[in-house]
Amino acid sequence: MAALSDSLKLAHGPALANRIAKSAMSERLGTREGAVSAELVALYRRWAGSGAGLLITGNVMVDGRSLGETGNVFVQDARDLDGLRAWADAARSAGARVFMQINHPGRQAPRTVSKHIVAPSAVALKGAGPFFATPRALEHREIEEIIARFAETSRIAQQAGFDGVQVHGAHGYLVSQFLSPYTNRRNDAWGGDAARRRRFLIELLRAVRAAVSASFTVGLKLNSADFQRGGFDESESMALLEELDREALDFVEVSGGTYESAKMFEETVPARASSKLREAFFMDYVERARSRIRCPLMLTGGFRTRAGMQDALAGGAVDIVGLARPMAIEPELPKGLLSGARSEALPVRLATGNATLDGLVQGSWYQAQIDRMGHGKEPQPSLPRWRPVLGYLSARRVSPRVPA
Repeated sequence: MAALSDSLKLAHGPALANRIAKSAMSERLGTREGAVSAELVALYRRWAGSGAGLLITGNVMVDGRSLGETGNVFVQDARDLDGLRAWADAARSAGARVFMQINHPGRQAPRTVSKHIVAPSAVALKGAGPFFATPRALEHREIEEIIARFAETSRIAQQAGFDGVQVHGAHGYLVSQFLSPYTNRRNDAWGGDAARRRRFLIELLRAVRAAVSASFTVGLKLNSADFQRGGFDESESMALLEELDREALDFVEVSGGTYESAKMFEETVPARASSKLREAFFMDYVERARSRIRCPLMLTGGFRTRAGMQDALAGGAVDIVGLARPMAIEPELPKGLLSGARSEALPVRLATGNATLDGLVQGSWYQAQIDRMGHGKEPQPSLPRWRPVLGYLSARRVSPRVPA
């Protein structure tokens, strides 16, 4: 029965000081050139003192031609090595470990941000209107090139001082697109059945592991399901876990959903008193997954109380508790949870009553809190929910790249 304060030794890399991790949130604090800004360094220096044993960065893109949003950092070579080192040093300055989340958006790349919009198959986002173009299906050589890009980004991350990487294989981004029969309609070596749809991820993980040392951690963020008809479902996800257990993988973070079905952001409240402690969104899935995979499992989404986190760990299915949005308004929350001074996260009510608007309003509100910390200000929980929306849709105000 693990506790929040217990350390955790991963198969590769240093041990985590405790079981609380800051899960990835998109900071959008990269420069126009996709480099590390002074604001990004300041943000992670603030989170370094949070008390969390692990900090996972927002998604770093492996190809500067394919970005998920404005303000993405991208790492495709060592041109910004000094900035990356400053970022890693800031995040590690109080003893936490830091992993770089690495990603490729595939078809989830807005046409206003990316001109190189590619995917396993030419399947457009439903309901995206003029914001997302229909992607071009990748050629075989391009698929291999993208795998090599993930490996190179990982090598540079280690060179810069990060303790590990987390491959983003969830939320409808490129890895997720290859896994899903809805978005992967190929009938070649990279699609056509479940085994071939998994090939991209398996070869990518092997390439990443080969590019880094045995002291470097490699993790994965994976959907429990896409939650859309014809997509990647729980049965395929469970079968994939069994295959992943044969790879040199250090942990799997469980999530779910895509841009078309954003289950990862839905705030749910247990209906029965007996379910109050089971506050995490994907707890049931993780409990079933535990029998399929031996490597540590991280669960993010929905955790609000110390009791709920302790309950998840005590059950044995969850090894790492992930906190994301609560740490955007309470950056020192893990320290309070670990000491017992805090029993729960600050409640936030941002629902508009319109499901379409909720994602934009909530995302922009939390983004504004991250932006404030990057600029040396305190989070502002009283910030009116509508005010940040316009700022979210525009580029973030950031300094030039961190000087050498």
